[in-house]
Amino acid sequence: MIDFGGWEMPVSYTDIMSEHRAVREGVGLFDLAHMGRLAISGPDADTLVQRSQTNDVDRIKVGQIRYAMFLNERGGVIDDILVHRRPSDLFLVVNASRREVDLARLKELSEGLDVVIDDQSENLGMLAIQGPKSPEVVSRLVEDIDVDGLGYYRLAEGRILGEAGMITRTGYTGEDGFELYLPASSLVDLWDAALEQGAPEGLRPCGLGARDTLRLEAGMPLYGHEITEDVNPVEAGLMFGVRLKKPDYPGKDVIARVKAEGPKRRIVGLAVEGRRIPRQGYTVLSGEAEVGRIASGSWSPTFERAIATALVAAEVSDVGRELTIDIRGRTATARVVALPFYKRDGSGSLNTTDS
Repeated sequence: MIDFGGWEMPVSYTDIMSEHRAVREGVGLFDLAHMGRLAISGPDADTLVQRSQTNDVDRIKVGQIRYAMFLNERGGVIDDILVHRRPSDLFLVVNASRREVDLARLKELSEGLDVVIDDQSENLGMLAIQGPKSPEVVSRLVEDIDVDGLGYYRLAEGRILGEAGMITRTGYTGEDGFELYLPASSLVDLWDAALEQGAPEGLRPCGLGARDTLRLEAGMPLYGHEITEDVNPVEAGLMFGVRLKKPDYPGKDVIARVKAEGPKRRIVGLAVEGRRIPRQGYTVLSGEAEVGRIASGSWSPTFERAIATALVAAEVSDVGRELTIDIRGRTATARVVALPFYKRDGSGSLNTTDS
């Protein structure tokens, strides 16, 4: 167990490799109680959310979910979030370590608006069930929800274990999966029921270690690594979550300029030779010149090799470029590959090569 965003969280329940493979091949269960959950309601809810984050609220229909970011005035990422539109409110899921910062930003931008910001993080629980066999497990836990018919990045409200709740077809693993919401007082019951109902599919509880290796293979950013207040969405390759043709929000003009001029740095994927693992902050070199730093690095259980992401100078970010990494005074050769490393349809950069 470790401290993670102020919560005591498990690194693993058994071992990271087994938990990772359970999600890639079957189904895994994750405790997400640490995530921030904010409901925004009132006549000016749309106005507040529109002016505070990068996606276009007007284009989000009831039942839809969109990826977005809070930015600072320099265009750096304060947090990456999911925006859900429900019939009565807009529901935001934010990172645990950034919840207080996000709330402060929302309150600052809500001045003069008729809006209610309800921090439900303590009283609303959240679990994830992820993997190719997740629909079978989730369908046994819910009532009056068409699990198979629920589209990607869509939400449905109904009954979970007989209690009013919500499920979404979202996740942080690169696999099909769902996130389930119930009152925190019912979360242990939901956990136990998921373990019982998932037993025929070999469901395993999974900790932070597998969550990190899964999301890294899938090219998904982690706050404090690929994205920070000093990294903007253009550099991070996250412009799919940014709408420049919408009303002003903090950092918009900076992002528009960086996009037009081209970023000076980019987040890239690295396939690393050898068994040594580069970690966050390690130096990336082109020849003798320092050109960047590792953002995340791990051993990939799927590809059985070391992989990493790095923020490097744009002129050395082209796919196929050979770079070196200083790993505690010794160098390892790495090659730039497209992100993500893994896609479940087989089109990821390492799915289709012998790298």
